[in-house]
Amino acid sequence: MSLPPPSASAKLSAPIDLPLVRRRFGQPQRVAESDFLRREVSARMQERLALVKIAPREVLDAGCGEGADLPVLQKRYPEAQVIGLDGAYGMLAKAADHQRGAQTAMNRLFGSINKWLGSGPHAGGPELACADFASLPLAANALDLVWSNLALHWHPQPDRVFAEWRRVLRVEGLLMFSCFGPDTLREVRSAFEQIDLAPHTLPFVDMHDFGDMLVNAGFSTPVMDMETITVTYETPQRLLEDVRAWGGNPLESRRRSMMSRSQYQRLLAAFEAMRKPDGKIPLTFEVVYGHAFRPVPKTTAAGESIIRFERPPR
Repeated sequence: MSLPPPSASAKLSAPIDLPLVRRRFGQPQRVAESDFLRREVSARMQERLALVKIAPREVLDAGCGEGADLPVLQKRYPEAQVIGLDGAYGMLAKAADHQRGAQTAMNRLFGSINKWLGSGPHAGGPELACADFASLPLAANALDLVWSNLALHWHPQPDRVFAEWRRVLRVEGLLMFSCFGPDTLREVRSAFEQIDLAPHTLPFVDMHDFGDMLVNAGFSTPVMDMETITVTYETPQRLLEDVRAWGGNPLESRRRSMMSRSQYQRLLAAFEAMRKPDGKIPLTFEVVYGHAFRPVPKTTAAGESIIRFERPPR
């Protein structure tokens, strides 16, 4: 699904080349080496989700990738319909392969027991959809939980994404997401400054700005926090391979020409200068976590105030 043209008031987090993002993440083998961090952050999000008492009927994983979080969400909410959505068709194809494999394994395990017990409303597993975060193929008030793990920072207009997520959530529905913050890949930015002044990483959005966007989109009491995760490497070459696996530099303003041999050597030397006493080269990730609810409306669509009266206890 194509991204609609931005309005004059739309806020760009960065001039991100969204079709390029989709092409890069449409090659699962290209990003597979970086999945360890997504799994770690997902586990930390699950710990946060466990503290929220909800019983959703419909759940959306926005930016589901290969679908690793889908069975986890389905296990946590076995009665819910789980939907996996991603902008990269190649990722969804891989998710579908995983899902078929899991269903085949379950069929072998349980054999013909399903014909006696019935298949259940969601025995076919999560549904999959390919679409843009800011233009979901879902009706208003369709979901109780929107979950998004390390995907939001790849969209050029997060304010529009939040507005769309609020549209599809029911009243008192929960949004829970993670994304990268401004300190992410700071070593890469520093090293490339030895080469040129072109941007080589995304200028990730600050968590306070995300909090403001949530409020402006109509969410209530957003809770934002962050933590820093440091991954270490033996060689700068291996570090750069993982940076590419995380999506690389999808900015429209990115440098298009190749580095010269001397520039590449300066780049490697800049990373070598970052080695710590243990001999490892660090790579920093600032991980931002956020959650917020769609509040009970205070006005009607026509702008009239809604006043609620609580019946006094007897």
